[in-house]
Amino acid sequence: MPVTDISHDLDALTLTITAQFAAPVQRIWDIYADPRQLEKVWGPPEYPATVVDHDLSPGGRVTYYMTGPEGDHVYGYWNVLTVEEPSSFSYEDGFADESFAPNPEMPTSTCVSTFTEQDGTTLARYVTTFGTREGLQTVLDMGVEEGSRSAIDQIDSLVA
Repeated sequence: MPVTDISHDLDALTLTITAQFAAPVQRIWDIYADPRQLEKVWGPPEYPATVVDHDLSPGGRVTYYMTGPEGDHVYGYWNVLTVEEPSSFSYEDGFADESFAPNPEMPTSTCVSTFTEQDGTTLARYVTTFGTREGLQTVLDMGVEEGSRSAIDQIDSLVA
């Protein structure tokens, strides 16, 4: 299991996930840069993702939906802020409606993903910062820690 730590800090408004992958940094980067590979790891197994638009460049946008066991859809988007291939990217992450317009009733966050080489493996750190304590608590209550762990843990089989 690649996820080695998940922590949240309600005062700092952050959720931090650390993972270690038995693959080079470029291979991990390629997963996020390719929408078909991203689909295999973005949602947890019970909520697989379908990427609709994918522009992983500054100012770009990624849109997706996850399909639940009952056929329900959860829509989301990334507004890409920075890209430093293959070491990091950041984006605004939010929930959306069916047209991928932001859902103002749900929290948004800023996410920074970094990948560093460590003894032939990749150390990944995902830091998500929310605008409010309530926003962070909302996603915690929705099971973001468990869902993120099961989604990220799928990367091992993809790079094997």
